[in-house]
Amino acid sequence: MTGSSRFEKPVVVQVSRHSSERVVFDVNDASNILLRHLHRQTAKRKAAMDACLQVLRGEAHPPVARRAFVAAALEAKILRSD
Repeated sequence: MTGSSRFEKPVVVQVSRHSSERVVFDVNDASNILLRHLHRQTAKRKAAMDACLQVLRGEAHPPVARRAFVAAALEAKILRSD
């Protein structure tokens, strides 16, 4: 896979109080966190998952997924820096 799923600017999240901060560089990292750490099925989480899938399929660009991921991370209170 090419670097086409990379975010222009990484997103920093902290998935739990006891974990260290994680730097999310691309759509794969983002979808991993959405799947493993955001357990509440919210509209924002679903939108972020859908956006990540669209980028991986080549149907959307990374900024779309990044925005959706940031919104889901904010809602889940795991966003540290955007």
